[in-house]
Amino acid sequence: MNGQIHPMPHPIRPAPLRRCLSTVMALVLAVALILPHPAQAGMVRIKDITETEGVRANQLIGYGLVVGLNGTGDRLTNSLFTRETLISMLNRLGVNIRNEETQLQTHDVAAVMVTADLPAFAHGGNRIDVTVSAAGDSSSLLGGTLLVTPLMAADGEVYAVAQGSLAANAFSTRGAAASITRNVPTTAHIANGAIVEREIPFDLGARTHLRMSLRNPDLTTASRIATVIGQAIGPIARVEDPRTIMLDLAGQDAVTTLSRIGDLMVEPDFPAKVVIDEASGTIIMGADVRISTVAVAQGNLTVQVTETPQVSQPGPFSNGQTAVVPRTDINVDTDNRKRLAIMRNGATLRDLVSGLNALGVGPRDMISILQTIKADGALQADLETR
Repeated sequence: MNGQIHPMPHPIRPAPLRRCLSTVMALVLAVALILPHPAQAGMVRIKDITETEGVRANQLIGYGLVVGLNGTGDRLTNSLFTRETLISMLNRLGVNIRNEETQLQTHDVAAVMVTADLPAFAHGGNRIDVTVSAAGDSSSLLGGTLLVTPLMAADGEVYAVAQGSLAANAFSTRGAAASITRNVPTTAHIANGAIVEREIPFDLGARTHLRMSLRNPDLTTASRIATVIGQAIGPIARVEDPRTIMLDLAGQDAVTTLSRIGDLMVEPDFPAKVVIDEASGTIIMGADVRISTVAVAQGNLTVQVTETPQVSQPGPFSNGQTAVVPRTDINVDTDNRKRLAIMRNGATLRDLVSGLNALGVGPRDMISILQTIKADGALQADLETR
């Protein structure tokens, strides 16, 4: 080294500023495309909050037998309908045991009720799921097989036929002095266990007028849907009531129009409502719940009585007797730490929850407070108690 500074053979040059800015802008644009816009945070598709007239499922029901149970079936001496059903089925299969029915003591058969939902536009040969539930005193349906069971609708016509092996997310085992059961072993499912035999005719494409029903009726939401449809497709929607929107599809393809309407975005509106489930102590409050000016104080008088008896022993070589001496401790809690809180006019849901939490109020006491505020007229919302 001679004290001179020698330049590096390959100097490192910073990246151009324009290239860095381009990279940053590309990342910002990518994030903006992924994250929802604040104005669209509450937007939902119309198809997710409405139902179309005629496009609905139909409930089916049937009665059948499950065989192959491991000794957990119906007792034929108690479930007479199971006995008669088994004898009738054997007779249809060419096995006549009418003269020997008293000796029929199997425990591997159970009478069941079979239910299913026939979806809209189901065609012959399509498969649907079924649910099988014990109708007698069977203790478990695990491992059983459902025999051919016709499924009927409310009109008495057979629309599907069910059969197959049962699957249940449950088990039951029993010992000499104890037993354990998880979930409900007397209910099982058969995935794709029924074949559709009869179709329910409904020509959606030929309809010139259709009704759309809101799952949560609200006049404001219905008006917004009609406005959005008018802006995107034309003046074909008319609000009939808070639940129903009439569509005039004259001159338009019904299927295509409904597809376009279903993808339109709308912001639903909900009324201010408080739902209380007293059995579980659950409280659900909407974002639009408001409280007028009101003062809230909550406190309980708690009296705790504790018995701690003590044994008194006599001295040695004395004529005394051992005795139990009662000792009672009484503690009174008047909740002096809880104070009066004032809810200002127009208090929001956040203000209400924060104020009640500041008082140290639990869910049970909060239910009583909300009911009292509603009785006072200060709760500007519908209060529903279940």
